[in-house]
Amino acid sequence: MDKRMTASEAVAQIEDGMTVGIGGWGPRRKPMALVREILRSDVKDLTVVAYGGADVGMLCAAGRVRKLVFAFVSLDFIPLEPYFRQARQSGGLEVMEIDEGMMLLGLRAAAWGLPFIPTEVGLGTDIITHNPEIKLIDSPYDDKEWVAMPALKLDVSLIHADRADARGVCQIAGPDHYMDDWFARAATTTLVSCDELVDSEYFHSPEQARHVHWERAATSGVIPIPGGAHPSSCSPLYGFDVPHFKAYAASAKEGGIQSYLDSYLGADEAEYQSRVGGLDAIRSIELPTY
Repeated sequence: MDKRMTASEAVAQIEDGMTVGIGGWGPRRKPMALVREILRSDVKDLTVVAYGGADVGMLCAAGRVRKLVFAFVSLDFIPLEPYFRQARQSGGLEVMEIDEGMMLLGLRAAAWGLPFIPTEVGLGTDIITHNPEIKLIDSPYDDKEWVAMPALKLDVSLIHADRADARGVCQIAGPDHYMDDWFARAATTTLVSCDELVDSEYFHSPEQARHVHWERAATSGVIPIPGGAHPSSCSPLYGFDVPHFKAYAASAKEGGIQSYLDSYLGADEAEYQSRVGGLDAIRSIELPTY
């Protein structure tokens, strides 16, 4: 039951051409340390499924993405992720651009072993026009037409959690776990980095157990990486790094992704964190106020 592994061992399970789901939401609780490990690897031709942020932008800019399934790619205070913008405008990226709810339904269909889930979302919109793989179906009970949102089956999901134990019990204590439980269930292999590795007894408390959002059987690997969501947030532990994101966005206009990676990526996560000021600096970042 010991599912602990290193980031490099986790990413070694990702092969060229796989479909990879990335949890989190925009600049919030992204498994950025695992994304950085992909950038240190040679893996390519990925299909990425994400409510995207810098995870998507970096992988697109580094040439690792063949197809992107997304509802948005944003850094919040920078509305359109800059490297995603470049990839989209270049026309070199195959995309499925869908509604946020449709993507959730696609993940649920995969988790439940269904080929599709019917929905009204998308009817009468260009979502259908620009995504010929999304079909319309007739109801068997009346004369109504539905959108058949296809299952988004994932080979691998990458998720970042606050805490986890060696068995794969994962905790997200922030105010929103986004769709990470469905990313976990929709994948053949689910790899979860965490800010803190805890003993299993930690989850015996009802107060802690209520923040567990998917079954430990869905977790394939646990990768302890304190600060591993940086520069995205991991509420309630730390916020997202606005100055870092500004520097990242500026690199898209001058220097390009290679200049950013040369400045920050490093040979491993320890080197990356030293280049951004260390773990204490990450954990001192204030949570955003809305």
